[in-house]
Amino acid sequence: MTRTVRNPAGNQDVELTRRALGHALGKTTDMADRELRVPLHYYRDAKITEIEESQILRRVPLAILPSAQIPDANDYVVRSVLGDSLLVTRDRDGKGHVFLNYCRHRGAMPACGTGSASRFTCPYHAWTYRNTGELITVPGSAGFDSMTKADYGLVELPNEERHGFIWAVLTADASIDVAAHLGPLGPELASMNYASYGYHTEREFESNVSWKGALEAFAEAYHFPFVHGQSVIGQNTLANTSLYDEYGKHHRMGFPFNWIAALDADPSGSWEPHLNMGIIYWVYPNLILANSPVGVEIIDILPAGAPTRCTVRHSWMGRVPAVDDAMRAAYDEVYENVHAAVRDEDFAMLPQCGEGVRHGQHDHMIIGRNEIGVQHMIKVFAQELGVALQ
Repeated sequence: MTRTVRNPAGNQDVELTRRALGHALGKTTDMADRELRVPLHYYRDAKITEIEESQILRRVPLAILPSAQIPDANDYVVRSVLGDSLLVTRDRDGKGHVFLNYCRHRGAMPACGTGSASRFTCPYHAWTYRNTGELITVPGSAGFDSMTKADYGLVELPNEERHGFIWAVLTADASIDVAAHLGPLGPELASMNYASYGYHTEREFESNVSWKGALEAFAEAYHFPFVHGQSVIGQNTLANTSLYDEYGKHHRMGFPFNWIAALDADPSGSWEPHLNMGIIYWVYPNLILANSPVGVEIIDILPAGAPTRCTVRHSWMGRVPAVDDAMRAAYDEVYENVHAAVRDEDFAMLPQCGEGVRHGQHDHMIIGRNEIGVQHMIKVFAQELGVALQ
């Protein structure tokens, strides 16, 4: 029986909740026009993985860090991205920078870890750099008397701070335009105001599954009762029910919570989308932003040297920055729960998918109409890579 969903207001946020309530009451979901057949070599061909890294991942803006991870002047973080050591700094004027963390003398790493520093000294020969990249000290400078120090600063990658993240392109001679990259998703991310969030913690691990296959786990609710049945995700979220909205190469998924149906009986309740569904953005090519009423999971997935191996960096930020030990302890509990769901549920299952891709002798996999977000991811990558789909 078709039921009418009552909508007490007309703004865009309420419309999103109205759509989710309609699916909850009708036991329906957004669907693609037809199933999609994907050749196995899309996931397991080493040549395709090489092209993905050289022509996509090193050519488009990647979200390297949340702005909140280096909130103050002279803060810095070193992280590895696709095997490159990156030094991300905030200078005394508040400007962010992304450098290759390699000394221009012999290539050792001037910085490590995280902290606050206005300069970095290479451990090999003590060449010293400002956090704006300039080379300022060269011991035994008589041995380099024809060198102009201004020519030997740290190599800075094209970078830009926008929507609460520091973005960079991993190719030094490239250009960067985050607004053009995000296109219609930009205003959506701006509305989230991630710059006001408080950075809490992160963990990183590797898994034996294609990086593209790993991303797909965050684009459908079909697996929720089977993989997450005993955790908060499975218990609080409707199975096989999702909203899908496309933003060029990016997309947004909405996964309604069980309690959204109460709005049908009492429309005076809150129609705020984030209180009624988990909202997940896929920011092409490798970033998942999984939003809940209290914060956002930042899931950054990249290939790790083989077609069916990936790195997963799982961070968390609170909507309200923690100001005391009680808030930090509460956020610790939130993060432990969501990280357990990712690590011990999603990434306990996904290596089996990697095994099936490596050893499968069938020529394709079939993606259902109810997996519309997964289909979008595959179609975007296939178009970029020149992979034929059925």
